[in-house]
Amino acid sequence: MFTSRFVSVLALVLASSTLLPTGEAAEKVIRIGIIGLDTSHVVAFTSAINKAKPESPLAGLKVVAAFPGGSSDVEASYGRIEGFTTKLRESGVEIVDSIDALLPKVDAVLLESVDGRPHLEQAKPLFAANAKSQTKKPLFIDKPITASLADALEIFRLAEESGTPCFSSSSLRYYPGIAAVRSEAAPFGDVVGCVAYGPCSLEEHHPDLFWYGIHGVEILYTIMGPGCQSVTCTATADTHVVTGVWKDGRVATFRGIRSGKGGYGAMVFGTKATGPTESLGGGYEGLLFKIADFFRTGTPPIAAGETLELVTFMQAADESKKQGGKSVLMSDVLQQARKQTTKK
Repeated sequence: MFTSRFVSVLALVLASSTLLPTGEAAEKVIRIGIIGLDTSHVVAFTSAINKAKPESPLAGLKVVAAFPGGSSDVEASYGRIEGFTTKLRESGVEIVDSIDALLPKVDAVLLESVDGRPHLEQAKPLFAANAKSQTKKPLFIDKPITASLADALEIFRLAEESGTPCFSSSSLRYYPGIAAVRSEAAPFGDVVGCVAYGPCSLEEHHPDLFWYGIHGVEILYTIMGPGCQSVTCTATADTHVVTGVWKDGRVATFRGIRSGKGGYGAMVFGTKATGPTESLGGGYEGLLFKIADFFRTGTPPIAAGETLELVTFMQAADESKKQGGKSVLMSDVLQQARKQTTKK
């Protein structure tokens, strides 16, 4: 599926990259730039970072500049971008008119555009700049990382090629009730399966799970880890049910909710106990702490291979739905996406 060579080479490249200065110079503020001001995340993230107390893991970071971006055919983008841009400007963040104008002003980048389709093109200027520089500016890409597996493959290829530290994640991965499932203190023992669930609203320009189902799929992968080999999908107007079979024989399901009461969580099946995840807690704090550490060290908290498998799972679900719920091999979906990247 995903070659160990890809992940190993990526890890070596990232580890050898020259990132932010060390020693006394490391005490300087890490200047953050934002690409895409059409999601509430930009206001929440900026407030949390720029108002962090000295003892906070977010201390020493500051959002200093942003490029609005925006998508003219997605209402969730064009209907909100003006308001969020105004809020950031009023908070003291400099608003610039291009990504090229943003990059010289910052040490790290949050790619926040709510539409996953432009993410690849929006990341390319950073990849190009990093390829020419000894200092590699890290990149966090908010969900969805892209609107296709082919674009996600290309993002990580260019990140590897340019030495750019890069990762993407939903905040749900770091909710305490989710993150705790695989800890030694969890009651479940070894996880043998789960049923993860979450809201799954759709957006016409994205494959079904990419838009909002990705949060629940992130829960599923946090609990199960990588290794899925095949996927089947049953979809109605109100529900998505996507089941994966892992290479070790474990089975896990994501249930996407579009009617009835929503919410996030999972039923976990373990060698010692079966039961629901604990009260999730959550918010953006856990993810932001991971981003802060990533910006300081340049070490991604999630391997590129796991993120790519998660995206493959979502695209395989879309393919299974098109085939009337037939089982689809992840390897076939990945192979097809690789063919698409070679044609670009």
